[in-house]
Amino acid sequence: MTRKIMLVEDDLPILEMMEILLRKIGYEPVLVPDVLEALELVKRDPPALILLDIMMTPINGWEFLEKLRTEYNIRELPVLLFTASPSVEEKIRQMNDPYLGVLQKPVSVPDLKAGIERFLGK
Repeated sequence: MTRKIMLVEDDLPILEMMEILLRKIGYEPVLVPDVLEALELVKRDPPALILLDIMMTPINGWEFLEKLRTEYNIRELPVLLFTASPSVEEKIRQMNDPYLGVLQKPVSVPDLKAGIERFLGK
C-alpha cells in the first residue's frame, strides 16, 4: 500500500509544518497549495489519503470534496478535513460518508497519526 498522503493547504507555513509531521510518522507527503491543481493530481495519481483544508480559494474544501465525489466519481478515497472550525464534525456526521473524517487545527502528532490510521491502518 502506498504511504503517499496529499496535503491540500494554501497556508504555506502550515503546509511546511505538516510536511515535517507527516514525514516524522512515516508517510510521503505530496504538498499541493493550489486546490484546483490538487483535483488534477488526484485524477492522475491518487494518493492513499487526502488531508484537505476547508478555507481555500478559488474553491473551498467542501466544493473540492463535492467535485471529487460526484464529478470525478472518486468515492472511496479517504479525506480528512483539516480545520479550525468545531462545527465541521456535525456536518460530516450528517454527510454519512465512511471515507470522510476531520482533524482539528492545530493538530498534534498523535491525533494526526490516529486520524490517518483510522483509514489506512498501522
